[in-house]
Amino acid sequence: MKVAIIKYNAGNLFSVDYALKRLGIVPVITADKEELLGADKIIFPGVGEAETTMKHLHANGLDRLIRDLKQPVLGICLGMQLLCRHSEEGDTDCLGIFNAGVKRFQPHRHEEKVPHMGWNTLTGTCSPLFKGFGKDEYVYFVHSYYVPVNECTAAVTDYIHPFSAALHKDNFYATQFHPEKSGQTGERILKNFLDL
Repeated sequence: MKVAIIKYNAGNLFSVDYALKRLGIVPVITADKEELLGADKIIFPGVGEAETTMKHLHANGLDRLIRDLKQPVLGICLGMQLLCRHSEEGDTDCLGIFNAGVKRFQPHRHEEKVPHMGWNTLTGTCSPLFKGFGKDEYVYFVHSYYVPVNECTAAVTDYIHPFSAALHKDNFYATQFHPEKSGQTGERILKNFLDL
């Protein structure tokens, strides 16, 4: 199986690479159109800022390429947000795969820190990514922006208010949390994605 990680100005390419290698997969990290189109599975990771990243994707033709992908694609963190329609971060138009807007957390109480950082559970899981999941599965988040619950929501986490911890539409899957940093639970999510 050929797995490609989309190479762009994102911060967590190598932790995703390492997580896949632990599962016995040696991915290719690439921005090459032919390599991406020829991959069986594609991971679109991300730690960074929406406006700058969308400019980079647009300048390199990766925005059109990602929209046209037909194989399973997994967006992670910023990767998930960029698959949405629009982000409040830099008032940025994104890729529009998911018809949802990305909003900034607005804390109401002193203890509600932004960024949301740490381990949380998932509820309402309804995607092949979560096959074999029990009730109290913890995953690791670090983010200041969130996607509200919508028709593509595939898992929910509650921090300040409920939000989409994962999305799914057609061949596009996405997680707001970092499976590559979520221990055995995250490994199982990556394995479920590879088994699609």
